[in-house]
Amino acid sequence: MHNGGMTPRVTRRRALAAAAAAGFGLPAVAEAAPKPSRPRGRFQNLRVATYNVSLHRAEQGALLEDLATGEDPQIRAVAEVIQLNNPDVILLNEFDHDEDGAGIDLFRTKYLEVAQNGKSPVFYPYAFTAPVNTGVPSGHDLDQDGATDGPGDAWGFGEFPGQYGMVILSRHPILAQQARTFQNLRWADMPSNLLPTEFYGSEIAGELRLSSKSHWDVPVRVGSSTVHILASHPTPPSFDGPEKRNQRRNSDEIRLWADYLSPGERSRWIVDDAGEKGGLASREQFVVLGDLNADPFDGDSWPGAIDQLLNHPRVQDTAPRSEGAAEAAEQQGGANADHRGDPRCDTADFSDDPGPGNLRVDYVLPARTFQVVSSAVYWPREGQPGSELTGVDPFPTSDHRLVRVDLQVQS
Repeated sequence: MHNGGMTPRVTRRRALAAAAAAGFGLPAVAEAAPKPSRPRGRFQNLRVATYNVSLHRAEQGALLEDLATGEDPQIRAVAEVIQLNNPDVILLNEFDHDEDGAGIDLFRTKYLEVAQNGKSPVFYPYAFTAPVNTGVPSGHDLDQDGATDGPGDAWGFGEFPGQYGMVILSRHPILAQQARTFQNLRWADMPSNLLPTEFYGSEIAGELRLSSKSHWDVPVRVGSSTVHILASHPTPPSFDGPEKRNQRRNSDEIRLWADYLSPGERSRWIVDDAGEKGGLASREQFVVLGDLNADPFDGDSWPGAIDQLLNHPRVQDTAPRSEGAAEAAEQQGGANADHRGDPRCDTADFSDDPGPGNLRVDYVLPARTFQVVSSAVYWPREGQPGSELTGVDPFPTSDHRLVRVDLQVQS
């Protein structure tokens, strides 16, 4: 699949520990893998999670060095959070991308598949990653600071190509050949967009890419069902001027998924990196995942940005909660005291004074066709087991919290 001159990468590991010990391996092609054994009944549980792990580093290759040691405290704590929550499919945001996928393999073998503080290891035989726009030079002075080689001049803000990348890990086969990526989709091609053409100028505005990282539609085979993982990480709606270019871009990055889930005229403008047009067929099942950097009530996002998905007729919002988030908002005060949203739904611990306070920005939004069993934000109350993994600034893991939803999927 053509993708800016590079191809998405799907990796395959050996089967789970028990299967490996028994001598069973996985086939070389993910699509040819045997279906998992079926539980009794017609449905099986699927836990889907998103987690902004903050595994980004200031220099290219630095994350690989930390991963290779197997001893990095932050990475170990991130792995422990994942082990405790034990998702079947998880999107990792802010995981620096490397072209050959070595970082993913190191993360699995040296951290996830190793017991952290006595927690059970987790095994993900399937992974997907692809290039992102962060740090990719545009050749233009996008931030109008008089230079063309700064992080603000890349197609997506970043010090080097691949910074703040994305990874999908799965226990179920990833249908790699059916995956669609939208790294190169132009912002100007979106009808009725919010692009501030007057700020950039018409020539540059016509070249800008919509995705600050990328948008991926990655199908995962679960029993007899296919679940489309719709993954993204829109730009924060801040760090701009009166033109509100980042607020606007964030809203339109979210809108891309809203249009994608609307077959017909509304999604006809969408073209993936392989040249295929259109959105997701109405019969397909999906889960929207990611740090979408927009709160429905508070913060700096463009008015109604996240409502484009929360109110979409194909999407259901379970509003995952935690008591730890409510406790943190009360203890930290500042901007939190003026928030209109339910603090139990917060997923990120942001600066309170100055700053937007804690917000709900990380989402797991399944199709309405799914039956939801449960949902949660992993944010333990102070003093509870696991609270040492969330903590306060400087965070032992990330300023974001893992969000998970359990679904019933036809087996």
